[in-house]
Amino acid sequence: MQTKQILTQDSDVQTSLSILQKVFSNYHPRNFAVRFWDGTTWEPEPDQQALFTIVLQHPGALRQMFSPVNELTLGESYIYNDFDIEGDIEAAFKMAEHLLSMRLSIGDKVRIGGQLLKLPSDKKPHIGRQAAQLKGSLHSKERDRQAVTYHYNVSNEFFALWLDQWMVYSCAYFFSPDEDLDVAQERKLDYICRKLRLHRSERLLDIGCGWGGLVIYAAKKYGITALGITLSEPQAQLANERIRREGLSEQCRVEIRDYREIDEPEGYDKLVSVGMFEHVGESKLPEYFERAWRLLRQGGVFLNHGIASGFNQPKINNASFSERYIFPDSQLLPISTSLRVAESSGFKVRDVENLREHYMLTLRNWRRRLEAHHEEASRLTDEPTYRIWRLSQAGSAYGFQTGRHNIYQALFVKPVQGESKLPLTRADWYV
Repeated sequence: MQTKQILTQDSDVQTSLSILQKVFSNYHPRNFAVRFWDGTTWEPEPDQQALFTIVLQHPGALRQMFSPVNELTLGESYIYNDFDIEGDIEAAFKMAEHLLSMRLSIGDKVRIGGQLLKLPSDKKPHIGRQAAQLKGSLHSKERDRQAVTYHYNVSNEFFALWLDQWMVYSCAYFFSPDEDLDVAQERKLDYICRKLRLHRSERLLDIGCGWGGLVIYAAKKYGITALGITLSEPQAQLANERIRREGLSEQCRVEIRDYREIDEPEGYDKLVSVGMFEHVGESKLPEYFERAWRLLRQGGVFLNHGIASGFNQPKINNASFSERYIFPDSQLLPISTSLRVAESSGFKVRDVENLREHYMLTLRNWRRRLEAHHEEASRLTDEPTYRIWRLSQAGSAYGFQTGRHNIYQALFVKPVQGESKLPLTRADWYV
């Protein structure tokens, strides 16, 4: 309550409140609340309803969060419970942007720094999931395997709590914002198959196939044969179990393979890569597209689906929270970069579609499902893991909502004597 914050005798609460009032003096409208460890609450501005509440868990919380103020420090303070976020965590990212972009005078920096030093140094050991510690050359096969293992080998059961029935870990395709995630993900699988124009007896390679949802769907609905590859052993095991249960072992399989280890010149009619491209790295783009070119028969098409940064998005020199705790070694590049390299490898660009809003909706669905299974998710993994994924899903949704991130499906063709041999229109995609 407002009266309690004024009457409190806790000097650490008074110091923390003074810091917050200075930091957010020009943040309007302040539509969030802050609750301190003793129950004292700093309410939102008048006429504002709190979209979320920052809960400071101990007297040294702000010192942990603001020493220094950067993405990594704030992220670690959240996942290791120096503070919590109740309510709409996605709405908190506007506040975080304010903190990260603050331009304080030297005097304000000295005053706030002095106040932070008055607070207890309650630094405690980080228990639970730790930051990735990768070894070897960047984007070497072994290091890429470590990166994938770090993210995906958490627990198949953990991912199943909040993914759809196909366990598709990529952007869905919605007809309306309130549509069921299972429906939207199955539509996305079919949309990809239509874009590839799959036909019975064709051979498909799925690069970074996850738990096998697309290869299973394409084999069942389109009668193709498919090979899916992943670097995650738990993913491959579950994918092949699902394939056996569906009676599709003669049509498709999933193997633990790096894309650089597939060497079947013109062995595939169609190629697809969904949600793996972010892990390739700019230095490896020529090898990635040249390998795809070599594997694809003439007249074949390659659908590449991946997140891209904005063209003028500034590069982060130091490792971000995402790189440390979510997708180590991942790299988001402008769509123009990948199109240029694909064309230099011989591909012709036939279609590019931005599904930005669809990924925003997908991430919000995932977060709601994850939050609904908080206790079970923490039991299967640990509390920091739950918080990492909750924070990542909310932050990514905010990034797509504000246009900082985009996600593209780009369709390439390996021409036959310069001709694409494709239909004149996209009408068959929407039948």
